Amino acid sequence: MERYPLIADHGLVGDLQTAALVSDEGVVDWFAAPRFDSPGVFSALLDHDRGGWFSLSVDSPDVRTKQLYYPDTAILVTRFMSPDGVGELLDWMPPDRTGRPTDRHGIKRVVRCMRGTVRFTLECRPRFDFGRARHELELDGRTASFRASGMSAFLQSNIPLERDGAHDVRGSLTLGEGEQAGASFTVCGPDEAAPPLPDLEAVEAELWETVDFWQNWVRTTRYRGRWPDMVHRSAITLKLLTYLPTGAPIAAATLGLPELVGGERNWDYRYTWIRDGSLSVRALLDLGFVEEAAAFTSWLTERVGEHRGRPTAGTQPLQIMYRVDGDPWLPEETLDHFEGYRGSFPVRVGNAAVDQVQLDIYGEALYALAQGRGLDTQPTYRGWQALSSMLDWLAGAWDNRDEGIWETRGGPQDFTYSRVMSWVAFDRGLRLAEEFGRPAARDVWRGERDRIFEQIMTRGWSERRGALVQHFGGDVLDASLLLIPRVGLLNPTDPVWLSTLDAIDRDLVKDNLVYRYDPSASPDGLRGAEGTFSLCTFLYVDALARAGRVRRARFSFEKMLTYANHVGLFSEEIGPSGEQLGNFPQAFTHLSLIMAANTLDDALDRIAERPGSPGRPATR
Repeated sequence: MERYPLIADHGLVGDLQTAALVSDEGVVDWFAAPRFDSPGVFSALLDHDRGGWFSLSVDSPDVRTKQLYYPDTAILVTRFMSPDGVGELLDWMPPDRTGRPTDRHGIKRVVRCMRGTVRFTLECRPRFDFGRARHELELDGRTASFRASGMSAFLQSNIPLERDGAHDVRGSLTLGEGEQAGASFTVCGPDEAAPPLPDLEAVEAELWETVDFWQNWVRTTRYRGRWPDMVHRSAITLKLLTYLPTGAPIAAATLGLPELVGGERNWDYRYTWIRDGSLSVRALLDLGFVEEAAAFTSWLTERVGEHRGRPTAGTQPLQIMYRVDGDPWLPEETLDHFEGYRGSFPVRVGNAAVDQVQLDIYGEALYALAQGRGLDTQPTYRGWQALSSMLDWLAGAWDNRDEGIWETRGGPQDFTYSRVMSWVAFDRGLRLAEEFGRPAARDVWRGERDRIFEQIMTRGWSERRGALVQHFGGDVLDASLLLIPRVGLLNPTDPVWLSTLDAIDRDLVKDNLVYRYDPSASPDGLRGAEGTFSLCTFLYVDALARAGRVRRARFSFEKMLTYANHVGLFSEEIGPSGEQLGNFPQAFTHLSLIMAANTLDDALDRIAERPGSPGRPATR
């Protein structure tokens, strides 16, 4: 077992309430339960010695592995090829079908020998509460019971189990061609009994039920574009990262994975950002996943409504992020006993950025709620009161400094992107008020929208750079502004925008990959550099396609796809050596991939429809 496999050397399995990472060696080295944002049970990815893992792999010094997903599912297949034979491991979590929160979650693992003979070895070393809670082990035949404060876990397997020290178990089994064995790891409440021992027939039936669940869901998509495999994988990933009981998507499945190995940009991304979730609505609707889009829109409406009547001069109507159930409490702490991924310390749990002022979130929230028109819904009376109250508050707040989209800890600025999205907030609010005939301070909102536009075009413009820049009074470029043509602030062929796009191309684009900004030119209060930001690369593709630079957009898009890992997943960033960095997999990256694919498909279709285009008959 490698102490710290590459971040990209993993696949994701999940049950729509929590998720686990499985390395291409067959090791579950990340699993938090009972929810995405719960403490880790297996956290070896953050500390090999103290974090715990569940390994099921082939015992051979010359084994080679290959990992893939069963087509259009979240079932992970790890193939082991050794001189003596070929074995396979199937990993999955039965998806939640009830939509009710539960403490019981299971990882199913089946091994089988395809050719020759294969010796499989099993090691199970849970470490509850990030290794801070001790547990007791009871071993009774095929069941190992792990009891900790507040949680129990059960390992059940027809691989013979034995104690490995006082707290862990191990086992091994040699399979011949056509033989198979299985193991199930189930977490539940502290006083629950072990589930019934599964038999292989029941496990196989459950496997095919899971195949049907995912493939039937994917078949409901209306995507018919040029990149179905990558778009479908991104859609499945977004669904895996969504908490079904509330419809809230998390930013990533993990915490603490570094933006630079050995650096300090190691954040906890297992929460729901207003920004990320709101942009996902458009991506989901474009694919035809109306139910998922509606669920998040309802969750967002609840967050807006919670603060109605409460905003004051010092209180924001919305936080930038919440827990998946809407809980606003996300205190940040450091796991001092963890060394971090390859020494990337500190390892943070919770997120202190929750207290930051990031005024762009109001634009993203209204952007999402405006998309709700595609759901054939209209705001309720109380819902509109809450939304209207929020915009009334924003009318007196948008001209303040904030910390910006990237959650830098270098102090507030007059960020241009925050102004852009404040413009979006008032623009979409006015549209909703008009469409549904709702009472609103329309003259005030219209006046603030127009003031913001003028401010962006004057104070946000740098003559020296010939571009709209990161914040007023500076010359630093920022890739977040690539969203300007998508949200409609400027026409995608407006000379001001094309000049900005050219400047971003010169300064932030390296080999078709895009940095979000230059930390050396715009200090963010943190040490170290970072890689290119995968979200920004896909936003760049979107902006190029909208500007009519379709050939360049297609080349950049298809080159970026080559940086996906072996099962089509992306983390947050691409490092200087082409490695994936940051929390994994990253929802923002996958939703922007879907957005870029749809925009690029539309642009290519328009070209193909022109008379005389390749593939289209010439007309007289």
